[in-house]
Amino acid sequence: MFIFEKKNMQEIIEKAWDKRENLSQTVVQDTIREVINNLDKGKIRVAQQIEDEWIVNEWVKKAILLYFSIQKLNLIESSQFTFYDKIPLKNNFKELGVRVVPHGIARYGSYLAKGVILMPSYVNIGAYVDEETLVDTWATVGSCAQIGKHVHLSGGVGIGGVLEPVQGAPVIIEDNCFIGSRCIVVEGVRVCKEAVLGANVVLTQSTKIIDVSGKEKIEYKGFVPQRSVVISGSYAKKFPAGEFQVPCALIIGKRKESTEHKTTLNDVLREFNVSV
Repeated sequence: MFIFEKKNMQEIIEKAWDKRENLSQTVVQDTIREVINNLDKGKIRVAQQIEDEWIVNEWVKKAILLYFSIQKLNLIESSQFTFYDKIPLKNNFKELGVRVVPHGIARYGSYLAKGVILMPSYVNIGAYVDEETLVDTWATVGSCAQIGKHVHLSGGVGIGGVLEPVQGAPVIIEDNCFIGSRCIVVEGVRVCKEAVLGANVVLTQSTKIIDVSGKEKIEYKGFVPQRSVVISGSYAKKFPAGEFQVPCALIIGKRKESTEHKTTLNDVLREFNVSV
């Protein structure tokens, strides 16, 4: 396989995106596969943080979509299990230092850092899961989602994926966050460092995130500030048929900077009488 410079890879991908007839070229196919290989190893990311801003590498998302175009469906067989898909499964977990409990599945082209634990769960292509993060039972990490270090994704959590539109930002869960059972975070929402989401919180780009911890409310959308403790709530909204309750998320307080991340996340929620 050819070894490509990052700049050259981007140029080839961009040209192939605009001219799909280029997909038949060996150099283009090799470049696409090299991008996915680098994604798998964590050498390239769909999004990266520069200071306090997250930048989306659109060309990497284009490479993933082009990868689907050049891949053929194949049987994937492992012991008693058979799959039929275009994308192979990730492997070499022992060498990576990643613990995977049956039926934890990660697709090739996703990155799992050392110390990650996958319970029976799913991580899609393009996702980045950083060190010492736990993906708990039946949690899903969607395509291109960016998950930080020492994060706990509790049972049944749904982290949304995004491949199209290519300019769309992925869901970002920053370091030391705790995402409670059955939470759903989609549409490029960013949950900043050390935030805690109580059970069943649903966050989309249109969800009102209301800080009610002070004398006056502060509203956010698509963004949870650092160390926020968040629970599910509702507010009254008028419709032609009458007034009804609409879901929202409530910031009820802040975690202390001194909180020890690994052992007291559950205690933080309980301090505010929030279900885990």
